[in-house]
Amino acid sequence: MTPVTAALWAAAMLMGLQGSSSFPDSRVDLSSKNLSSVPRDLPWKAESIDLSCNHIQLLHKGDFKNTPLLRFLNISWNSLKDIDEETFLDTPLLKDLDLSHNGLRNLSGQRYLLHTENLLVLNLAFNTFLTMTLGSEFSSLVKLETLALGAQNISLGDFKNIAKVKLRTLTLSLENKTWNYTAGSLIDVQAQRLQIALTGSRILDHDLVADTLSLFAEVELMNLRSGYKDLSEQLIERVETLTSHLYLTNIYISWKDLTDCVNILLRTSITHLRISDVTMYNMPFQETNVTQTSKMKSFTARKAVVKDFFFSQEAVYNFFINIPVESLAMVEMPMIHMTCPKSHSPILQLDFSNCALSDSIFSRVEGEEILECEKLDNVRKLNLVGNNLRSLQMLSKRVQYMKSLRHLDLSINSLVYDGLLECFWPPNITNMTLSSNGLTGSVFKCLPKATENLDLQNNQVSVIPSSILKLGNLSSLNLNSNRLRDLPVCTGFPLLSELLLKSNSLHAPSVNKLESCPELKTLDVSYNPFTCTCALRSFISLGIKSKRRSHTGIQLLSWPKDYYCTYPEAVRDFSLKDISIPEVSCNVGLLAAAILGPAVIVMIAIVTMCHHLDVPWYMGMIWQWTRAKHRARMRQVRPEDLLGVEFHAFVSYSQHDSDWVQNSLLPNLEGPAGGLQICHHEKSFVPGKTIIENIITCLEKSRRSVFVLSANFVKSEWCHYELYFASHQRLAWGPDSVVLVLLEPLPQYLIPSKYNQLKSMMNRHTYLEWPQERAKHRLFWANLRAALQADLPNASVTHEEE
Repeated sequence: MTPVTAALWAAAMLMGLQGSSSFPDSRVDLSSKNLSSVPRDLPWKAESIDLSCNHIQLLHKGDFKNTPLLRFLNISWNSLKDIDEETFLDTPLLKDLDLSHNGLRNLSGQRYLLHTENLLVLNLAFNTFLTMTLGSEFSSLVKLETLALGAQNISLGDFKNIAKVKLRTLTLSLENKTWNYTAGSLIDVQAQRLQIALTGSRILDHDLVADTLSLFAEVELMNLRSGYKDLSEQLIERVETLTSHLYLTNIYISWKDLTDCVNILLRTSITHLRISDVTMYNMPFQETNVTQTSKMKSFTARKAVVKDFFFSQEAVYNFFINIPVESLAMVEMPMIHMTCPKSHSPILQLDFSNCALSDSIFSRVEGEEILECEKLDNVRKLNLVGNNLRSLQMLSKRVQYMKSLRHLDLSINSLVYDGLLECFWPPNITNMTLSSNGLTGSVFKCLPKATENLDLQNNQVSVIPSSILKLGNLSSLNLNSNRLRDLPVCTGFPLLSELLLKSNSLHAPSVNKLESCPELKTLDVSYNPFTCTCALRSFISLGIKSKRRSHTGIQLLSWPKDYYCTYPEAVRDFSLKDISIPEVSCNVGLLAAAILGPAVIVMIAIVTMCHHLDVPWYMGMIWQWTRAKHRARMRQVRPEDLLGVEFHAFVSYSQHDSDWVQNSLLPNLEGPAGGLQICHHEKSFVPGKTIIENIITCLEKSRRSVFVLSANFVKSEWCHYELYFASHQRLAWGPDSVVLVLLEPLPQYLIPSKYNQLKSMMNRHTYLEWPQERAKHRLFWANLRAALQADLPNASVTHEEE
């Protein structure tokens, strides 16, 4: 499919199929079905029919009589030779008709168009038309917006029958090897944009270019392969043109022709130049000069391919960054760097989205010193979406001299910030987009102070730290798709009016924290895993109030349709508005008053019954027996019971938590820090043995077992086996032989049913919880080492053997 056909197909699909999903069978795809005629059983609900790539030669009256709702029809790539003039009599809603790549012969005899007065898009390119003379039937297409044609000869008066039709786009497909154009032939055309599509190695006609530049505001030249010198000469001759927007699409060009053409265009009245899908060759090894004065407002380059392997990338970057325009865009390009202009640049907008830029952007190295760019001080908007940027702090240094910068978009990168180094943002940034990166809560220590709109969606923010920069102007904060567990406090954002927290980890939002947000008007907490218990009553009340007409407080977005319970199981997937949590079940005073009276009566009855049935005596006996068992279990372990024990503890964990175990747990238990002997699978499993044998051996050689609990742990089958065998060993060593370490919050409802023993242990025994605050880490390690400390009689022997 040619670029012209593809573009028109996309336009037709976009315009003709809006609202075409009214019925399930509104779209009918019969392409490449080896059809020789239009099927008679087309569904009457059909709004879009694709009959392309078949062998249809004729269209008859009544072919579409059963499809009165038809809006889009594609019969391209067939063998059409003739169309009955009443073919479309029964399709009054037809808006998009593609008849390209067929064998139609006469543009002045397309009588079927008399019944297509609602057409918006008509594609007749790549047929066998000798002349471009349009018949009188074209004058009825008063609503036509896009027209594609192709013929061998274009003469004066060919377009007189569409002189009153105001087109958005006219496409001339110059598809034949020999074709002729008569100067002035396009004078009758009223179109905003003219597209000229060449085939093969065709060169543009001098008169066609002259008419194009003097008659159309927007011109697109497609599939150019040569003739750039002639085009440049014509541009030099016509400094003033009607054309303000020039598009060069799918071109093959040398670096010299490209730069010469750009420099010439900079001296013309053309204000917008866009080059897309360009293949470049003969790339430079030295600098290329750029015209320094220009009327051009914007330059855009999109999707470039370079054929050469060896050339000066810096020379290429220097040429583009020094183009004197207000808006410079180079998108979807294989660029790894961008240099700094040689002088103060007039550029107001820079767009380098979807490239391969790194943190060194705009900087240069001289000796051992990195010099930052100071020549882009007029830039107001910078777009670096979809690159290879990694350090937020480094990016702040790269743009620190862009004093006029207001809008900065750094989304879809790999940005992180550890909070250790200071950031150097320019002072006037008001709109900051950092979505889809790897940023945590520390990012709030590295933000421009003048920020008004901040987008941090799809990051790793779990908490907003209390010690953050005060963003006194911040009005909108987007934290959708992060890891927040509760509503933030607005101490650092006194003017915040919009807070978006969709798709986080909020179970029971603390509504009282909203008291610190006096200006908050809009709140979105939809699609969170709400726990429908007493803690959620105030939030449900907030949602109900937000829908009242007289409500003037916080507006809760998407309430109630996107707010559902995830726990308890009995009300899972229930809408929050349908959940009723009685106040008596949540108010301790009311609950005590409701229970206390009956409880006293029951207690008196029980005491009386116990006195008469000698229950105290039986209870005393049971208590004595229990104490005896307890003392026996708590007796000191004899040295002979420790024979074969080589380790203080065996550590069981999920492979997904290995970074924390290797970098935090083991260094604080083993060696000089802890002095303990720790057994874990990466060090102690013996090759050749089965995993089960290794697990049992390690448990038998260890005095205690440490289980690192997380959401990853309960998903691991091997962690389940280790817990199972350790629970059996617990019967011999006692309850203190198992130590639970909670790496992250692990609600009971997230633990699978097969982990019943783990639920039991967590309910009956105290476990150590890993603190997020660094100041509490030392006490955590001290408690864990104390829980694992034991005398190992074989420890010294083992060390000597090693």
